[in-house]
Amino acid sequence: MTTLSNLDYCASRFQAKRRLTREVMVGNVGVGGSNPIRIQSMTTTNTMDVDATVAQTLALAEAGCEIVRITAPNKQAAAALGEISKKVRAAKCDVPLVADIHFLPSAAMEAALHVEKVRINPGNYADKKKFAVLEYTDAAYNEELERLHETFSPIVLRCKELGRAMRIGTNHGSLSDRLMNRYGDSPLGMVESALEFIRIAESHGYQDICLSMKASNPKVMVEAYRLAVARMIEEGMDYPLHLGVTEAGDGEDARVKSAIGIGTLLNDGLGDTIRVSLTEDPIYEVPVARDLADKAMALWEQQADSPLSEQTKDSINPFDFERRKTRVIELGNGCNIGGETVPAVIVKTAHPVSATNEIIQDVCRTQMKMKESKIEGLQISVRSAEDLEAFKPLHEALHTVVKAFVLELSDHVDLSELEVFEWPEGGLAGITLLQHISQEDAYYAATFLQFCRDRKFNCAIDCTANALRDEIGAQLAPMGSANLILTRNAPSDERHPVGSYRALAEAAKAFVPDAPIWIRNTLTNTLEPKDYFTDRMLEASILSGAVLCDGIGDAISIETEPLLEKATTLAYNILQGARSRISKTEFIACPSCGRTLFDLQSVTQKIRSRTDHLKGVTIAIMGCIVNGPGEMADADFGYVGGAPAKINLYVGKECVKYNVPAAEALDRLIDLIKEHGKWVEPT
Repeated sequence: MTTLSNLDYCASRFQAKRRLTREVMVGNVGVGGSNPIRIQSMTTTNTMDVDATVAQTLALAEAGCEIVRITAPNKQAAAALGEISKKVRAAKCDVPLVADIHFLPSAAMEAALHVEKVRINPGNYADKKKFAVLEYTDAAYNEELERLHETFSPIVLRCKELGRAMRIGTNHGSLSDRLMNRYGDSPLGMVESALEFIRIAESHGYQDICLSMKASNPKVMVEAYRLAVARMIEEGMDYPLHLGVTEAGDGEDARVKSAIGIGTLLNDGLGDTIRVSLTEDPIYEVPVARDLADKAMALWEQQADSPLSEQTKDSINPFDFERRKTRVIELGNGCNIGGETVPAVIVKTAHPVSATNEIIQDVCRTQMKMKESKIEGLQISVRSAEDLEAFKPLHEALHTVVKAFVLELSDHVDLSELEVFEWPEGGLAGITLLQHISQEDAYYAATFLQFCRDRKFNCAIDCTANALRDEIGAQLAPMGSANLILTRNAPSDERHPVGSYRALAEAAKAFVPDAPIWIRNTLTNTLEPKDYFTDRMLEASILSGAVLCDGIGDAISIETEPLLEKATTLAYNILQGARSRISKTEFIACPSCGRTLFDLQSVTQKIRSRTDHLKGVTIAIMGCIVNGPGEMADADFGYVGGAPAKINLYVGKECVKYNVPAAEALDRLIDLIKEHGKWVEPT
């Protein structure tokens, strides 16, 4: 196998070119090929309750879901799929049905008789998960592969005979002993697990396969999908991808995490069908997935006819996260960016700088409400010399409330006006001057940087990658990167927003390689700007999340959201979702299904209400053992359905308390957190 960092997984890192795949028919719905991105969801009813499952399936189809998955945890549930399918078709609904299989080949064989697609989890299907062997010799490993071939082949042959599609869906943390011992709980292990099953299927001439690589951590999920495509290219495979961030949870956190993981891959041109997993009524998953799909297809269509640029790769290893190395720059009052410092949060006021009272009230209200998530840099538009004067009283009022100020200078403010302006003296909070500089103003860029250094300000330069690579870079290189911040408020038609930041980071390598980069989310670099908050949330999560998952980004601002409190909260949620900055408890919660042993929505809210102040603690809330230790690889503590009205409690992947009565389980979970020294009393 080629060295991983040398593999290609997409046509270009700087343009959104859709990956070409084979078409796989799921009933009458085509996935991959030239088909649009398909939207999926999953029922949460008990599969044995046929009427309830049918009703929810019909409701999902009515909401726009194009493929519906139903759990089949045993042969009886798999047999019930036959009656469910008949009733769904009798209702004149032709939405394809998918059986979700984990452990039992007998359930898979039965389900294939009734539905259009069967989902197999390689880590749970016909493979050992006892951790009885610490090391596998090559001979022992191959012996297990032969056993796997024998066990998996019957369902492959049945799907081939009946014309059923199959999803081979690997999940982070549910790998078998064999894979765990050879590859660890890693993206590479996830990919190799799926490839083993694909090779068996291909040995029987069966290729009606979709592939998924899900994880609750978007960074792991992104790396796994990229690696899966790269390895498929190596082996001449072209299977379509089903994208999803598993166990994403609920509310804004879940939508942000899903947009980061799914949106990052769609920006790479990867993805043929998607599901947004929410610990909510599944009908709410559909519009979020639809929005993500529509944005991606609009971007792909926009760039379909544009020729590939000469440069298609950058120096980032897309299969192994590593943060871009930069120098440390102090924004002000102890707020640093770059180096090992977590990315800073800059928030832009929508008020004109002259609206002093309104800005002061907004900032103070936001700072009072936030606990760990405060505004660190306040961004203000300066359109004239008069605006500079109006900044003085604002600075005087807020220099002890925020750590730094960013003055975004319009083209109407030039250096001569900055030089004659009497800047605030006493109690000076950090000031960064931001200005867009075009390629032909390269000399101005150097002069602007020197002006900022002379006054102990920071200088943020907004420029294209081409400008930095040529004239501007040549001017800045001799000066070095002290006090210099790079950013790009790219128009949406300039390659694509994610590609613009990748190109900027790559161009910086030759001239100012350690200059921090500030990710700005603005109306200019949105894919499809709209007015409602959900859309702004998805847009910001896609752009910032994709860039952060590449290891790029030392500051972030959500300038599309006019309300300071919402913009601040969203910035911190995106940083948390991308695992770039932890400011609160991280919840991993499965979206519920027919296997779930308690009401996930209400229990998740109860656990959240008692523990959401535990910064840096990750809690997994899982409805059953299938989505228990195998699916919560990143969790510190786990709350897992073990039996009706009984809960199993985990520390990491180890179950430490079995069959705790549900009424006592939350208190016992908190006791565990205290025992391990991770509890603090809420303020």
